[in-house]
Amino acid sequence: MAASTGKRIIFTGGSGKAGRHVIPYLLSKGHSVLNLDLIPLPHPSVYTLKTDLTDAGQVFNAFTSNFHINDYSNPRHSETVPVGPIDAVIHFAAYARNMLVPDNECFKGNVLSTYNVIEAACKLGVKKVIIASSETTYGVCFTQGDSDYHSFPLEEDYDCDPMDTYATSKLCGERCARSFARRFPGTDIYALRIGNVIEPHEYKHDFPEYVNKPETRKRNAWSYVDARDLGQICDLCIEKNGLGFQVFNATNTTSSLKVPTMQYLKDAEPNTPITREMGEYEAPLSNRKAREVLGFKEEHPWHKYVKV
Repeated sequence: MAASTGKRIIFTGGSGKAGRHVIPYLLSKGHSVLNLDLIPLPHPSVYTLKTDLTDAGQVFNAFTSNFHINDYSNPRHSETVPVGPIDAVIHFAAYARNMLVPDNECFKGNVLSTYNVIEAACKLGVKKVIIASSETTYGVCFTQGDSDYHSFPLEEDYDCDPMDTYATSKLCGERCARSFARRFPGTDIYALRIGNVIEPHEYKHDFPEYVNKPETRKRNAWSYVDARDLGQICDLCIEKNGLGFQVFNATNTTSSLKVPTMQYLKDAEPNTPITREMGEYEAPLSNRKAREVLGFKEEHPWHKYVKV
C-alpha cells in the first residue's frame, strides 16, 4: 500500500541490518528520512546524524534538526521559517543481542535510549512512534539451556517471561511505550516484536540449513521476517492511525518449515499446547494481527528464493 502523502521520519539505527533495507522501502513510498546512528548509512538520499541516544539532550536536539546538510542552502528554508515538524519516529537503534557488551550496559543502553526517544517524540508533539521490540521476549531464544514455549501460536497476548537481559530490556521498552501512550492521548506508539531478520543475500547462504535442520530454529519459533517485508510493516504502521499503544509481531506469514506447521509442532513439541487452528504453513510466531489490523501482505516468502 503506497503512502497517501510522504512523511518526515526520524529513523534511529538505520545503518543496521534491518534499517538499511527498511529505509529504502520507506523512501520508495515517498517518505523523507533522517537517520540517527553512530555509523553512516551509505545512501545518497539519507543523511546520518551521529547521535548518542542515551543522552536526552542530543535526542531532543536531533528531533528538531534539518534532514540534510543541503537544507542550509535550500531556498525554502528562510531564516524566518523553522525546521519542519517530524511526522513519525521509528526507533530501531539498540544493542542487537546479548554478549556485545556487559549485561548492565545492554540493559542501560537499550532502555534509556528507548525512553529518551519516546519522551522526546511525545513532548515534541509527534503522533506516531514505532519501536523495535523482539522475538526474544517470548522467552526461548536466549534461554539458558532448552526451554519450551507456553503454547502455540505465539501471539501478542502471550505471557512473556524471558530470563535474559536483552529480551528484558525490550519488554521494558514496551512498558515505556504503553506508559507514554497513556500520558499523551492521541499518540500512537506501536511496538514491533521483530523476528529473525533475513536480508536478500542470506537466503542462498543460510536458509537451506534453516529448512533442512528445523531443530536449529526453535529459538526463532521457526519464523523470520524478510527485511523488505519489515519495511512494509513499518510503512503500514505509519499509515494506520488511532490505535494508541499496540504490539505487533513483525514476522513473515510463512514458517521456515518444509512440512505443515501443526504437523511439525505436534511431532517436535508434543508437550506444548496448540490453542487454535493454524494455517497450513503459518509461522508459529504469528503475524495474524499485523495482517488483520494493518493489512500486511507477505511479498518475500523464503520459497521464492530457496529450492529444497
